[in-house]
Amino acid sequence: MRQDWSPEEVVGEWTLVESDWKLIANKSGSTRLGFALTLKLFEIEARFPLFPEEIPQAAIDYVAGLVQVPATEFAEYELASSSAVTVHRQQIREAHRFRVSTRADEEQLTGWLASEVCPVELGEERLLEALLVQCRVTGIEPPGPTRLERITDAARVRAETHSCDQTTARLGQLQVDQLLDLVVEGNEGGAALLTMLKRDPGAVGLDSLLEEVDKLDRVRQLGFPVDAFENVSDKLLKGWRSRAMRMYPSDFREASESTRVTLLAVLCNSREREIVD
Repeated sequence: MRQDWSPEEVVGEWTLVESDWKLIANKSGSTRLGFALTLKLFEIEARFPLFPEEIPQAAIDYVAGLVQVPATEFAEYELASSSAVTVHRQQIREAHRFRVSTRADEEQLTGWLASEVCPVELGEERLLEALLVQCRVTGIEPPGPTRLERITDAARVRAETHSCDQTTARLGQLQVDQLLDLVVEGNEGGAALLTMLKRDPGAVGLDSLLEEVDKLDRVRQLGFPVDAFENVSDKLLKGWRSRAMRMYPSDFREASESTRVTLLAVLCNSREREIVD
């Protein structure tokens, strides 16, 4: 959670409303303050705090004044899984109709992220944001940071595997074989073509023009179908191209066959369009 809250933002987000006071009930001392802060953070982010320092000091001071407990007493509230905190969290979940996530939920979230978000979004932070929003929409308390990371990693792998399998299926066997042959160990011609494709044309001149024409001819010989990258987002294609540009033949060989074919196809196809442009 961010730490820089203006006074207006603190009042707008951390003020206790009638339903909050009903939950706080007759709690007292550090328990009263700790519960109130945990409750408000859950209402804001649909999750529980991982450590005390995560809650902004401005919010601690403000809520302490509302519940009439010294702000210093928050340090005595145990955020670890003590029996009291366990009961408090269950109270908060039930009040907001949330439940603890299960492995089945995590599998469902992985599938949702892979099919709905990964094809159009590559950034780790954006994937995590989407995942947390989905947890909130479905009333699931997000799992811990380690499991969230595993979900995003698994979703990326699943999405890439699906996209690469789909792209490979659109290519003819001849195109697949030709692409795979480019990175076969010992194929100096294939390695030379990859190096040529990655090389910037440099200053405009007769020699550079002839080299670009040669690139175009060699790529067109592969004969990519027009729908090879149908329904693949531009952002994903750019990500694949950038990845392929950094890879050596040995790197391609370490990837799965469908990933290898897809990255090579994207590199060749993107360079063809760039040369034509």
